[in-house]
Amino acid sequence: MFVTGQSNRDFLTVKYSQLTGVNINVSNIPVKYNLSQNYPNPFNPNTNLEFGISKLGFVSLKVYDVLGNEIKTLVNENKPAGNYTIEFDARDARQGSNLPSRIYFYTLLIDGNLIDTKIMILLK
Repeated sequence: MFVTGQSNRDFLTVKYSQLTGVNINVSNIPVKYNLSQNYPNPFNPNTNLEFGISKLGFVSLKVYDVLGNEIKTLVNENKPAGNYTIEFDARDARQGSNLPSRIYFYTLLIDGNLIDTKIMILLK
């Protein structure tokens, strides 16, 4: 579309056009918070943890043993809306010591609110 105008002895023409080649995909932003089941499960020694957040928030993703002892903090920071995948390595969970085979839990908190807790199994 062209728009032309005149002021005193000056003429100006402006061309307006739509952007091309830009795809804005809002479907990648979750409509609600979610925590997915890890994969693979059972795992040895690595597994992936996925979560989605619908708006900017302080995210905490932690791994615990069956007694409730914190094993590893995977995320502890502000994150924008989106989907995330975090790799958990059982060999690197406790300052270089390998974790034993057993059941572990991982918990997602957003702005201090519990979103979900899931179970994962380390099997050597």
